[in-house]
Amino acid sequence: MNTPDPTPLPYGTWPSPIGPEDAARGDALLEWTGFLGGDVCWTEVLPEDGGRGGLMRRSADGTIGELLPPGWDVRTRVIEYGGRPWLPLGDRAEDGVVFTHGPDQRAYRWRPGDAEPTPLTPPGDWPGQLRHADFAVRGDEVWCLRETVGDPTARTARRHLVALPLDGSAAADPARVRELAASHHFMTGPRIAPGGDRVAWLGWDHPDMPWDTTHLMVADIGPDGRPGRAVPLMGGGHESVTQADWATDGSGTLYAVSDPDGWWNVHAVGRDGVPRNLCPREEEFGEALWRIGLRWCLPLLDGTLAVIHGVGRRALGVLAADGTLTDFADDATEWHFPATDGRRVAAVSSSPGRRRAVVLADPATGTVETVRAPAGQDTDRYAATPHRRTYRGAAGEPVHAYVHPPHHPDHTGPEGERPPWLVHVHGGPTSRGHLVLNQEIAFFTSRGIGVVDVQYGGSTGYGRAYRERLRHTWGRTDVADCATVVRGLVADGLADPDRIAVRGGSAGGWTAVAALAADPDLYRAAAVYYPVLDPESWRDETHDFESRYLDGLIGPWPAAADRYAAQSPLAAADRIRTPFVLLQGLDDTVCPPAQAERLLSRVTDPRARHTYLTFAGEGHGFRRSSTIADSLRAELRLYADALGFTPA
Repeated sequence: MNTPDPTPLPYGTWPSPIGPEDAARGDALLEWTGFLGGDVCWTEVLPEDGGRGGLMRRSADGTIGELLPPGWDVRTRVIEYGGRPWLPLGDRAEDGVVFTHGPDQRAYRWRPGDAEPTPLTPPGDWPGQLRHADFAVRGDEVWCLRETVGDPTARTARRHLVALPLDGSAAADPARVRELAASHHFMTGPRIAPGGDRVAWLGWDHPDMPWDTTHLMVADIGPDGRPGRAVPLMGGGHESVTQADWATDGSGTLYAVSDPDGWWNVHAVGRDGVPRNLCPREEEFGEALWRIGLRWCLPLLDGTLAVIHGVGRRALGVLAADGTLTDFADDATEWHFPATDGRRVAAVSSSPGRRRAVVLADPATGTVETVRAPAGQDTDRYAATPHRRTYRGAAGEPVHAYVHPPHHPDHTGPEGERPPWLVHVHGGPTSRGHLVLNQEIAFFTSRGIGVVDVQYGGSTGYGRAYRERLRHTWGRTDVADCATVVRGLVADGLADPDRIAVRGGSAGGWTAVAALAADPDLYRAAAVYYPVLDPESWRDETHDFESRYLDGLIGPWPAAADRYAAQSPLAAADRIRTPFVLLQGLDDTVCPPAQAERLLSRVTDPRARHTYLTFAGEGHGFRRSSTIADSLRAELRLYADALGFTPA
């Protein structure tokens, strides 16, 4: 059968089957995999249930359902960005799990057959005052990180490693919770060595962020079950250890993902305390530690390591003791939230042709099996296939980008017409975009609107030197790199210079607003989600984890007060003459609504028409499908008006 040629239609007007609701619910947020007995489990955000985090399980017969009784929300709020919220309590399914419940942040134990989970921790002075994450089992206790916040805004907090009795006795008697260590202001949860005689964790202090400098701490565990004096094995100075885990063979070897040479590589630290780089490469075997308990390197029972590695994109491989690295023959370009039962690896993976799925990889056979497939795959043929492109800035510096061109199987643009483009600025800013099929991006590209995801200087995935291009230059380097990519698209003949918009959330919102002020003729519209805008006030309004982030991005306060004024998007808001939509969660403690409202009070040019949408019950990063869908509708209306097209 002959396939008809695509029908020409003006860009932006293509009829798309991907509606706002599809984009909101179609790309499920799958996280934190693990094993319960032989079954794979994971957490899944349920947008249709208020954004609750369900703990899901695929049983031996292939059925998928929630593990816990109805209504439980498996989610922790430590450092506001969260962390690993659950852990199986043993190798057998009947041992059950320990988890943190979202609304009250208490730790609970549940075993199959229990009518309801049993609380393991006291409630605190108000719901969520005591937060728990990153669990480990030792004997009849669960060890974990406990965060005690000073008030509901989480602007102050203290952190301890603690031991919780598994019998639940501490729920009514807080004295039964044993405090084990408090080496640093920030810590990960404990990693207990096989045999239970040593414990390791990561720690860091303000003004450092965990991608700047961390320490790998190790302590012996005494006969009384308490850690002794902790000593640093790696880190400090200009080195960031982002993960540590013990070898499974009881040798005392500790595997650490660290960057003394500028790239997060895997190191083995023996009992002599000397680190050895197992696979020296200019690649990342780790990521920025935005969430407590993230892992990228998993020791297996046969002495090898399952590792996630790459530059820009990621592969899953097996690293042998001699440094040989063998990747799975799989087309996935991203792997997240891996876990192992010692032999197999569960993870969340995605690719340019497939949205997020839970998969099970078997190193013995080299096979990768899909456990939880993406829903609604019938629309995936309408998604663009992204590709990586590197442009060069004014001084020849590389600027990486992921290009998602307009795509529709049944339509193309008229001859001679160039499409509108959206410059997508990822959050962080110490983060990165992903070279994968993205349903939210497909919402635009399937309508004939290109999207370019800029990996501006400061992004992760390209080594410390690229990451530190943003040091003290936030609001300048990121803005200039976005402009470099726009001009590159125009020079390539892909983009119409009069039909460019910019969109971003959080730190991406900062860059979007700064770009409107710096290049008022470059962008015709902007969508700004829960932004940081006023660095001076944000220092005192944001939560504890990020309260000193600006020391590296702009400079220490007040010594760098002149840079705060010069680089603030809010200070330049009177130069904005571009229409925009501003979207804000009212429960956001990372970028509070006051940041957005100050922008509205400073924008005075009548050409800067704007819509301000607020959402009760939403925090930093929208979780409800109705919120996401309403936001996308508002974006599309703005782009249609500002870029000159009529949506189908």
